[in-house]
Amino acid sequence: MTDARNWLDRLLEATNGHDLNALVECFAEDYVNITPAHPSRGFTGREQVRRNWEQVFAAVPDLTAHVVAAAFDGTTAWTQWEMHGTRADGSAHRMAGVIRFEVERGAARQAIFFLEPVDEDSGSVDEAVLAQVVR
Repeated sequence: MTDARNWLDRLLEATNGHDLNALVECFAEDYVNITPAHPSRGFTGREQVRRNWEQVFAAVPDLTAHVVAAAFDGTTAWTQWEMHGTRADGSAHRMAGVIRFEVERGAARQAIFFLEPVDEDSGSVDEAVLAQVVR
């Protein structure tokens, strides 16, 4: 089993176990998160990972994550995720998308992040295309 595959197993176990310390240990001190669809949301550092997941675990106490698919190439892990749970206000929480991780020595050094909230009522494909190109 590759280092990246072992790392993904640890990350998923920590996420589903709501083990904040184990989850944070899956990331390098100088971890870089790149969010191409929302560039201002990118960040550097493990402490931001901690702050993010403290909020997630508090807001969605029954959060469950699934890795739908994964492919590994050396230190690269391409992962497709689905996450779901119930927010404190009783509303459904769902996220889905792809994250490409670079993993070295058992820790994520970088991620290209495409995980987004699921929008059940975003209109038809025609409406979506028009909304993107017509302003």
